[in-house]
Amino acid sequence: MKISIKTLAAGMLALAAAGSAGYAVGEVRQVHMNHALSDLQSARNELDQANRDKGGHRGRAVQLVDEAIGEVRAGIAAGEEYQARHVH
Repeated sequence: MKISIKTLAAGMLALAAAGSAGYAVGEVRQVHMNHALSDLQSARNELDQANRDKGGHRGRAVQLVDEAIGEVRAGIAAGEEYQARHVH
């Protein structure tokens, strides 16, 4: 499956937005965020196995996926923190 850098970046932005807004709906287990994290980790693994000769695009995609993984993890942590403060 071919994914353009613009498509990947748009997906990352959507995931980041979901991370910052997802906890507002009270999703305690954060199933969608954890699925997104798993999918991003799988994408990272696939990129690691891809041939390096991609005109720099594979390397840039690795960077973007790593950033997205960090954002999703931060979103999960923020959701857990929010739940800890607001669960009565």
